[in-house]
Amino acid sequence: MSTHKNLSVLAIILAFGAGVVFFAGTGKSSSNNTIPVSVKVPELSFQAATGKKAFDANCAACHGVNAAGTQAGPPLIHTIYNPGHHSDAAFYRAVKYGVPSHHWKFGNMPPLPSVSDAQVRFIVRYIRELQTANGITYKKHMM
Repeated sequence: MSTHKNLSVLAIILAFGAGVVFFAGTGKSSSNNTIPVSVKVPELSFQAATGKKAFDANCAACHGVNAAGTQAGPPLIHTIYNPGHHSDAAFYRAVKYGVPSHHWKFGNMPPLPSVSDAQVRFIVRYIRELQTANGITYKKHMM
């Protein structure tokens, strides 16, 4: 192969590689390699601060500090969890019954029977205040 063709092949390989790096770095790849996400933490209401304590004790191992996600679970500070797509009731169902994997490739979430409805209420308040502070608001779900 001529030097010119070798350089052309190398240029194509480098361009492809740069594209892969770009899409991975912008979260456009399907590997979700941007977890944990960056989260702005607002001043929390009393209810949300109570929810943070319950979240830290029961949810953070998988969903991360400030719901930013980990390699074991998705970030809840993500537009997919906006109130128009995942209502507050969805969080109660997730805790009570678990959730089959559907938006992410982390596997199924098991039920958490030790977390009370009162704790879930405060956890949801915490998540919603974090979401609002990070620009995640209600968007009507369209199928």
